[in-house]
Amino acid sequence: MTDVDAQEPPICAPGMRWYVLRVASNKENQVRNTLERKVTIESLAESVGRILVPTVKERRKGKAGQIRLQERKLYPGYVFVEMACEEDGSVSENIWFMVKETTGVGDFIGSDGKPTSMPDHEVVQMLAATKKGDEEPTLAGLDFKKGEMVKVTEGAFESFEGEVDTVDEKRGMVSVMVTIFGRATAVEVAYWQLEKV
Repeated sequence: MTDVDAQEPPICAPGMRWYVLRVASNKENQVRNTLERKVTIESLAESVGRILVPTVKERRKGKAGQIRLQERKLYPGYVFVEMACEEDGSVSENIWFMVKETTGVGDFIGSDGKPTSMPDHEVVQMLAATKKGDEEPTLAGLDFKKGEMVKVTEGAFESFEGEVDTVDEKRGMVSVMVTIFGRATAVEVAYWQLEKV
């Protein structure tokens, strides 16, 4: 393997920078889809690259204790757009107007009404978050740690208090050491049946 093969892909395409759009709340995906269609229709693929709405997958407890898979937006109200820039770092007017006239778009993040590109370190964080969002879903609310004191809020051991022994993130189960008839006993409880004391 050569050094070139081992390198990470560039954070943006040559001649492009990342910009941030403020958009109407809960319209992030709609804005992204509309922009992607406009780029295709107006043949602007060389001027507009990736359009991202970073999300993370989470398993959440639904009704009757069922676990559902949900996507949560990491940056609600924002869409990230990779666009070609002029030598001075500005965005060409035809691209600026195409983006600004899209339904749901508020404004670019920037100064004096002009889009300002994201600093490289922020782009790296955003792209890493996007990549992580494609991985195994996490359990929302499963933030218990070994040694923490918890109280069981429902189920066979309701109102028992104990210390967290182990956490099984994949299954969403927490082993808690509780005292039953004067003896320390490990009981396995679903994470949503616990609260911190």
